[in-house]
Amino acid sequence: MKLRAPMPELTGATEWLNGEITKADLVGEKPTLIHFWSVSCYLCKEAMPQVNQFRDDYKDKLNVIAVHMPRSEEDLDLEAIKKTADEHGITQPIFVDSEHKLTEAFENQYVPAYYVFDKDGNLRHFQAGGSGMKMLEKRVNRVLDEMEKAE
Repeated sequence: MKLRAPMPELTGATEWLNGEITKADLVGEKPTLIHFWSVSCYLCKEAMPQVNQFRDDYKDKLNVIAVHMPRSEEDLDLEAIKKTADEHGITQPIFVDSEHKLTEAFENQYVPAYYVFDKDGNLRHFQAGGSGMKMLEKRVNRVLDEMEKAE
């Protein structure tokens, strides 16, 4: 997915956990962080406390959506997804992408992966891998600063 590309529609979920959300719910008001993770991904679990901290620190300024991207047959077990989400405090909406519909729309190949969209729904930052939460925070703050200046 290229920078400045519009956010894909959030369709094709085999299941939604913690509430369902649409692109229309996200665009227009505040920026959005969409992060891809998987139950079989050690780095995802390691980064989750930071993602959750981020979600809580920015709850009034940023939408946060999780996308579960299975990497194997075992990752398709909905109970395992629910249990891992519970264990790791994932309270934001989770798009369960068992058929890789959203993964394909994003052209995403990695977990964990982070996509930051501005309030108009355009991609402003992408990063993959377990490290780099500081970089992610900088990018989110840049998008937030631009939004405040534009108001």
